[in-house]
Amino acid sequence: MSIETGVPGLRERKRLATRRAIQQAVLTLSRERGIDHVTIEDISRVANVSPRTFFNYFPSKDAAFIGDSPRMASAEDIETVVAGGPDSDVLADLAVLLSKSLQRTEADREIHQLRRSVMKENAYLFGMRMATLRDFEDQLQQIIQRRFTADAPALAQDQAELNQRALLFTLVAVAAIRHAWRCWAEDDGASTLSDRVDASFAEVYRITRRND
Repeated sequence: MSIETGVPGLRERKRLATRRAIQQAVLTLSRERGIDHVTIEDISRVANVSPRTFFNYFPSKDAAFIGDSPRMASAEDIETVVAGGPDSDVLADLAVLLSKSLQRTEADREIHQLRRSVMKENAYLFGMRMATLRDFEDQLQQIIQRRFTADAPALAQDQAELNQRALLFTLVAVAAIRHAWRCWAEDDGASTLSDRVDASFAEVYRITRRND
């Protein structure tokens, strides 16, 4: 499980900046020419790195285009959700966790806008991008399963029921994230991604509690 462990140091920030430069180069060139007409040499030149450096970060231009899956928040934040207790609302706790998990994405609005525009013309890339997000979904489902068994230990005796219940909550949470992400990518920059996540989960909460 990929977990955020704290503020990155100088070396890590430089590594992330190089990784972002490569992604921005492949996305910009793909939008201008079409991804089939972009080479590793083109990407490296625009990103101001050598082809060898490119391959230190990504195995292919498709991988550079797809980018990284979201990273889960810190281990401490995860344990806070798991230990939330039966009197704490699971969806509300997940909203806080996921808002923190996506904070590092705040600076990448341009990357997401570029990626979405190119994916509209390349369906296979959309499928590859969704595959990276499934890794994040799997991590989230494991966290939710842990929360459910912590709240109701007897549920661990029925693995099928536990899996199905956790899957349902996972898919609801992922739908809220996708809604937030799309609204954030399309707006004029007036709101942060965290704000959008909070708003999407609040709407889910209103819908599910409407008939209580």
